[in-house]
Amino acid sequence: MIRKILAAYDGSESADKAYAYALDMAKKYGAELLVLSIARPPEPPEDVETEAMLENAEGHYEKQFATMKQRAAAEGVRAEFKVAVGHPAEQIIYHADDNGIDLIIMGHRGKGFFERLMLGSISKQVVHYANCAVLIVR
Repeated sequence: MIRKILAAYDGSESADKAYAYALDMAKKYGAELLVLSIARPPEPPEDVETEAMLENAEGHYEKQFATMKQRAAAEGVRAEFKVAVGHPAEQIIYHADDNGIDLIIMGHRGKGFFERLMLGSISKQVVHYANCAVLIVR
């Protein structure tokens, strides 16, 4: 049974497709939807820089979330939108565990091409470590 879905969102085309899948599945199953975007802090993190970066990220995603919220409401889906700070895979897994998520839906490629070359893809890390089902949208 799917009661809670987490959709990872980074503003990429792949994330837009994943959000469409998440809305469709949430509607079909009557599930709650948590849309999660992650802001990465500067390396090494400093309090002032992290605070400013988080404010910028929240403002950036809130603009994108506005139309996404309207779309969810039009579909009759209860959705919560949240911005977290940290490593994307870690934050997705943490929020999935913390919120009792049954299914994570995410795109197969985000915005970070060079990061994928260095660290491996975020989606691959989430599939490997998540304690729930993961749907990767292409």
